[in-house]
Amino acid sequence: MYGIINLPAFIVAALLLIFTPGADTLYILGRSIAQGKKAGIYSVLGILTGSLVHTTFAAFGLSLVIARSAMSFDIIKYAGAVYLTYLGIKMFLSKQVAQVELNMERIHSHRLYLSGILTNLLNPKVILFYLIFLPQFVKTSEAHNPLPFLILGIMFIVPGTIWCLILAVFAAKLANRVKKSAKLSWWLNRITGGLFIGLGLRLALMAKK
Repeated sequence: MYGIINLPAFIVAALLLIFTPGADTLYILGRSIAQGKKAGIYSVLGILTGSLVHTTFAAFGLSLVIARSAMSFDIIKYAGAVYLTYLGIKMFLSKQVAQVELNMERIHSHRLYLSGILTNLLNPKVILFYLIFLPQFVKTSEAHNPLPFLILGIMFIVPGTIWCLILAVFAAKLANRVKKSAKLSWWLNRITGGLFIGLGLRLALMAKK
């Protein structure tokens, strides 16, 4: 469909990434807890904007670079499989999630928004996600077509934004639970890490076909 392959695997992987606490999640929680719901929402909007920029670049920039070389596209797919496996191993071996920093200074809304954009744009893990993860689910014959990249990017951004807004609105209530659930976070990292390792190995085997 529209040059997209392995859509169920993409949905599972995307949801795992969305619900697993990461830099963006901790940033939004920190802003919301320290500065209120409005600060959290502006931060989410900033991160949303950064994600749209990443999606656009992956759709048009990356597709143009690799359109003339199927081999380059396959190399990216193998690199993505290796990255997923590495990410899974790192999550599996990680320690407890760090507590959210609460003592943030109060700043204006436009600065919160810009800070959210920069937090997302300058995150190397997010860059790798859009440049390496998305091509895993695009047919090599459609590497020149920006549409599958845009569809996959939007499919990741929409539920991610909804989840982040929920976190921003209910951060005050969730904060105590997050700080008290270190053991749950420990198990979550290991379960998610194992799933990512399996997904990375599966994609590596499929890339050989």
